[in-house]
This record gives sequence, structure tokens and C-alpha cells, in this order.
Amino acid sequence: MNTLLTIIWDVDPEAFRIPFIDWPVRWYGILFVIGLLVSQYILFYIFEKDGKTRKNVEDLTIYVVIGTIIGARLGHVFFYAPAHYLSHPIEIIQIWKGGLASHGGALGIIAAVYLYTKKYKFNFLWVFDRLVIVTCFTGACIRFGNLMNSEIIGTVTDVPWAVKFLQAYPAEMALDYRHPAQVYEALYFLVLLVFLFYVWKTQRHKINNGYIFGLFLVILFTLRFIDEFFKVNQESFEDGLPINMGQILSIPFILAGVYLIYRAKSKPVNPT
Repeated sequence: MNTLLTIIWDVDPEAFRIPFIDWPVRWYGILFVIGLLVSQYILFYIFEKDGKTRKNVEDLTIYVVIGTIIGARLGHVFFYAPAHYLSHPIEIIQIWKGGLASHGGALGIIAAVYLYTKKYKFNFLWVFDRLVIVTCFTGACIRFGNLMNSEIIGTVTDVPWAVKFLQAYPAEMALDYRHPAQVYEALYFLVLLVFLFYVWKTQRHKINNGYIFGLFLVILFTLRFIDEFFKVNQESFEDGLPINMGQILSIPFILAGVYLIYRAKSKPVNPT
């Protein structure tokens, strides 16, 4: 290992405390809000270019935020620790204690967009072709938030860019240099953002609804499947599985993406 390149990561997850009420504000929350706000402004641009209004985006944002939070929390509860939460149901709503699952968040967004499109009479796939572009930015911000929390860390490694997370929990996780798995994920989110925006910008009048959404699902969850090999398992039951829960949950999304791409390519172009 080249010790000149390795990193000691010892960042306090709390950015500051609100005066008088002594309420902690964490970097994760700040980055989450930045992700949402910037994503909304990018979506303003995209919707307006396609003849829609800012009000359409504002309404969609409300649905997506609620769907993300509820879905991510319930995903963690039922995918990773159902026995614990069914025995302690009050903890399900204690979201401030941590425990969000990105696959659950994805399902929550799908449900939220379905409700939004039914109410406001939008094409479901048309909305998702645009929403997934900005989802990449929010996803990158969330993963950088995980970095600030010293969570979702990687397996032990001797690569030159290895990181020692001194704030990691449990404490023994802080003893070794590890893959910065959350940084890997944040970076491929940003690359995917640029790629999908380019496809929308140059091809949206030449492709059917669902094509960009399909690309997003296939690329993101394939990369997520690979990235899981560099992560420490979140729960002990995963240690006995041939692949971990994150990889198992990624497979249906990849297959759904393949179907959407096939569906979009097999029909005459009608991107409305």
C-alpha cells in the first residue's frame, strides 16, 4: 500500500447545532436537501424545454420526497431487519436513528410517481424518463452524506486510495483501511447523470417513452450489483448468502430495465 495516498477520514457527522434549541444538523441532512433543491432546478429546465410548467415539477417533488422517505425506511425495515422491527414497531417511525434502503426508496418513488401521474394525467414513463436524470444527482449527494457519516463503508483493502474511517461503527471497523464504497457509488451516479442528460438532450424526439428509464435501471443497478462486492454486508444474515441483499434486490430492477429498453426499441417512435 502506498501510504502517501491513503486517507484518514475523521469527520464529525454533525455540521453544527442550532442555537437555543441545541438541535444537531448533520452533513447527511444538508447534502440531502442540496440534492433535492438542485435536482428540482434541473427538472425545471427539463420540463420547461418539454413544454411543461414549474408547478408540474413542484407537485412532482412533493410526491417524490414523501415516496422516497417512506419507501427507503420501509425498505430497510422489511428487507434487512424485519424480525427486529416487528418486535419493536415503534422504532419503524424513528427515522432519525438511521436505517434507509435505496432499493426501498426506488420502490417508493415508483409508487409516488404512479399516484402523481394518475392525478395529473401524465404519462408514467414520460415522467420517469426525466425524473431519473435528476435522481442521479440526489443519489450522489446522499452517498456523499453517507461518507460524512462514515457509513456504507467497504471491505478491507490495500489499494492506494484506501480510507481508514475513524468514525465508523462498530469501532472495530475503524481499525483497517477500506474501500470508499460510498464514494464509488457517488461517482458513478454523477457519470450516469451526465450520460442520461445527454441522451435526453439529443435523442428525446427519436426514442419512445421508457427508454431513458430503462437505461437508468440497467446501468445503475448493474453498477450497484458490482459495487456490493466492495461493501461490508449491512446485516449478519447476509454473510451466509451467495450474494448479499443489495445484489438480490438489484436483479429485478435490471430485468425491468432490459424490458423497458426492449419495449421502447420494438415499437415505432412516439415519444409523447
